[in-house]
Amino acid sequence: MNTKLNIVPFVSVDRMMKLVLHIGVERFLTELAGYIEEDFSRWDLFDKTPRVASHSVDGVIELMPTSDGKLYGFKYVNGHPENTRSGRQTVTAFGVLADVGSGYPMLLTEMTILTALRTAATSAVAAKYLAPKNANCMAIIGNGAQSEFQAIAFKALLGVNKLRLYDIDPAATAKCRANLAGQGFEIVDCRSAQEAVEGAHIITTVTADKKYATILTDNMVGSGVHLNAVGGDCPGKTELHRDILLRSDIFVEFTPQTRIEGEIQQLDGDHPVVELCEVMRGTASGRTDPRQITLFDSVGFAIEDFSALRYVRDQLAATGLYEELDLLADPDEPRDLFGMLLRAAKANAA
Repeated sequence: MNTKLNIVPFVSVDRMMKLVLHIGVERFLTELAGYIEEDFSRWDLFDKTPRVASHSVDGVIELMPTSDGKLYGFKYVNGHPENTRSGRQTVTAFGVLADVGSGYPMLLTEMTILTALRTAATSAVAAKYLAPKNANCMAIIGNGAQSEFQAIAFKALLGVNKLRLYDIDPAATAKCRANLAGQGFEIVDCRSAQEAVEGAHIITTVTADKKYATILTDNMVGSGVHLNAVGGDCPGKTELHRDILLRSDIFVEFTPQTRIEGEIQQLDGDHPVVELCEVMRGTASGRTDPRQITLFDSVGFAIEDFSALRYVRDQLAATGLYEELDLLADPDEPRDLFGMLLRAAKANAA
């Protein structure tokens, strides 16, 4: 890659798609999952703070920063459920990875596609520790933009090959089925959430409405399942009935953030939960009983984005799938920024 101080590698949407396709979606998810596990295993090295959110009646805009002391990363991301009505994405994002020593950015990249990939990879990593042994059937309730990524990640990391799909919009289910054709799944379209969970070992809820919702009622969740609750990710937005939480062993990314945004916002502030990093490091147990209900209360955390940014950066030199962005002013004399402007004026006048 170019080492000029003013040049920052930029991965556009087009280059990101080419990068994912060049590597292969399953391999990309598997390798990204490895980066996430590596960073979760060194959890204590990171600066950690709940995301900085600006809420409105239309949605939310958030910044998600973190640093391991050597690298700094942040993501800008929005969540606007009504965007689909005007042909826009519910979630869009971009991110930056920077060198802590100099403060200079090392990467600027789209993260709309990358967020979908890292969310799915994180879900599958959690399920490695929490899902029932030999789980191969997953219900996906909510068949929007995240659904295919979730399915492929669970196939790549856990061997899930049976899907039961449900969405309140049948067109979304048809879209998901069509996109996953030829990917090695046995797919059943379901007429209700109740039908979708029948026989499923893993239940993924990934709906978009920004409201307290009950996608799953208590009677729909039997013993021995793993719940991958992805859609409840901001204050006032949930998917599971409170009684399900009271019967489950709950695992989270970063407790202070999940208390605000996750399913557990429905519970008392002292209700016990386990951070996923503890399970990965062996200081806490994951699934210990085949009858246990495990719940990964996923809201997304900055360290996962950091992992994704690191992974993409590490692929660029070999693939060349980036553009050179003239982002930083770099005068010959660092103190002479105005002189740089004057020299540009002379050059333009010549």
